[in-house]
Amino acid sequence: MAIAIILMGVSGCGKSSVGRELSACLGWPFFDGDDYHSLENINKMAREIPLDDKDRLPWLKSLHGLIVNSLDRGQSLILACSALKRAYREILKGDRQDVRFVYLEGTYELIHQRMLERSEHYMKARMLQSQFGELEPPVRALRVNIDRPVREIVEKIRNLLDPQAMVGD
Repeated sequence: MAIAIILMGVSGCGKSSVGRELSACLGWPFFDGDDYHSLENINKMAREIPLDDKDRLPWLKSLHGLIVNSLDRGQSLILACSALKRAYREILKGDRQDVRFVYLEGTYELIHQRMLERSEHYMKARMLQSQFGELEPPVRALRVNIDRPVREIVEKIRNLLDPQAMVGD
């Protein structure tokens, strides 16, 4: 059975790095939700203006379409998407039972330091507080602490990957 694994969490928690590594291990395609933002959203975030629900809705619907199209073709996938609010996760999942969430969680201090060390991303460290302010941690998701190397995080996800344990929120 094909499944979608959504790696979620605040900006800078390692969704893209973990996603690429998990993709290599499982042989599933990886999609970075950041690649699906509109130019308007990217410019807004680059100007350090947090996105609101109205900004995110078309983006989330687009990602849901990506998920549905892949799963309907029988293709599992890995998607990196902040999915900060429960309502966002509900849009991404829709009525699908084959969508799983993996919450990459870490402290503000750890993630802030990581964001300070990256220069190529439009989301700057000064925006992290707004991400934590929006975050509604999931109730039903595989929770993985990011205080270890990417390979260890991926191995933990692979070891704990239980399709029934990660349905919904």
